[in-house]
Amino acid sequence: MKSLYKRELAMMVGIVTLSFTLLSTAFMLLSYRYIISETRDRLERNAGYIASATGNYLQNFNSWNIFDSRADTWILYQTTMETVSSVSDASVIVASTQGEILYASDEGMYSKQIPQQIVDQILEAGNYAGLTNLNGIYGSNRYIAGLPVQVQLDNPNLLVNVGVVLVSGDTSGLSEMWRSTATIFFFAAVVVLLIAVIASSITSAHQTRPLTEMAEAARKFGRGEFDVRVNNYKDRCDEIGELAEAFNSMANSLAKVESQRAEFIANVSHELKTPMTTIAGFAEGILDGTIPPEKERDALNVVVSETRRLSRLVRRMLDLSRLNALTETVTAQEQFDIIEIMSRVLISLEGRINDRGLDVDAQFPEDPVMVWGDPDAVTQVCYNLLDNAAKFAAQGTAITVQITKKDGKAYIAVRNLGATIPSDELPLLFERFHKADSSRSVDRDGVGLGLYIVKTILGNLKENITVTSEDGVTQFTFTLTLA
Repeated sequence: MKSLYKRELAMMVGIVTLSFTLLSTAFMLLSYRYIISETRDRLERNAGYIASATGNYLQNFNSWNIFDSRADTWILYQTTMETVSSVSDASVIVASTQGEILYASDEGMYSKQIPQQIVDQILEAGNYAGLTNLNGIYGSNRYIAGLPVQVQLDNPNLLVNVGVVLVSGDTSGLSEMWRSTATIFFFAAVVVLLIAVIASSITSAHQTRPLTEMAEAARKFGRGEFDVRVNNYKDRCDEIGELAEAFNSMANSLAKVESQRAEFIANVSHELKTPMTTIAGFAEGILDGTIPPEKERDALNVVVSETRRLSRLVRRMLDLSRLNALTETVTAQEQFDIIEIMSRVLISLEGRINDRGLDVDAQFPEDPVMVWGDPDAVTQVCYNLLDNAAKFAAQGTAITVQITKKDGKAYIAVRNLGATIPSDELPLLFERFHKADSSRSVDRDGVGLGLYIVKTILGNLKENITVTSEDGVTQFTFTLTLA
């Protein structure tokens, strides 16, 4: 497995190498073009000066060969060319139209011949410029600029080519410049790469350390250690800090769910143990004769009651197992009358409501209220809310059920009068396994799933539910979309 450090290091080294390669290539090309351009212009200027001076020299002495002139003037011409060659740091060659070298600033060239193709190009095109060693005249390639030597005949407008001038410059300076530049770029690249490696190491360690800690914390979660947190990165105002915050939030949620699960198992175990103990005790009493025959019927009634209680507990736990499938089973593609649904639920709970001496105040519109949703799921919502209201309402009070319409929504409110729910407990009512404090836990078969099921169903229908509790009046209000 490739580590994050190796990936970042490879990427940074690659970027630095590519950047220096492109930069050095661009610099070398630009410097080469600039130096070549400067050398060409300088040599062409010198060649032009020498060609003009040579033409004037021949014109003044009415001779077409510099060797035909007087010795004193030849010495003057030679001195002038040597001065030009020395000042311009260039090699000067004057040759005839046949390529014969007539004058050379460098020794040992008079016996050599200028390539005829170069001479012809100068005479025909009027100039020559390029890198060449003149067929071995020079030991290495030199940049050479060539121009013709011209004199006037009797016709002042007619110029005759009587020779050529070649001025060459040494390119060793350019090669030396390239070597120096390459050396500078190489050492600079090495230094930058070292800095990049150090910076990448520090940055990668800064980034991977919290990830490693979170991975270890996640492993501990898998082993059941839910008290682990990542607390060293709260002050980081970057993505790592956000990830650490989200991680801790997830850890808190997992710990809370685990606590609720443990509490749920404890509650269910207690609720299952109590009726089972009662059932076993009365059954054994009937079998061994401890319970007299005249009381057997009462004992059997207790057994039946406890058996039904067990059935209710099992049914609630099955509801929990079906919660994960609510998204697929709950749809919002059917129209129905919410008044009819609520009326049916009230009738099904009539016995429970009457047993507690409660009244029902149904505030329904006269006309049907058609809404979108899943009738069976909404029936379960209404049943759970009304069942809760009946359980926790004070005896002799009334349960109020109100249905109103507003802004394309039907608002269904279920209100009862009883103990006030503390404000800090209201947000917890819709969580799994949550049961109210002991002062309100009058429901012996409840396991804290009714309101969670309500919230889940309405969430899948894209609807909302709210709860308020003030001065003993508790009201649950949920919405449905009008059809």
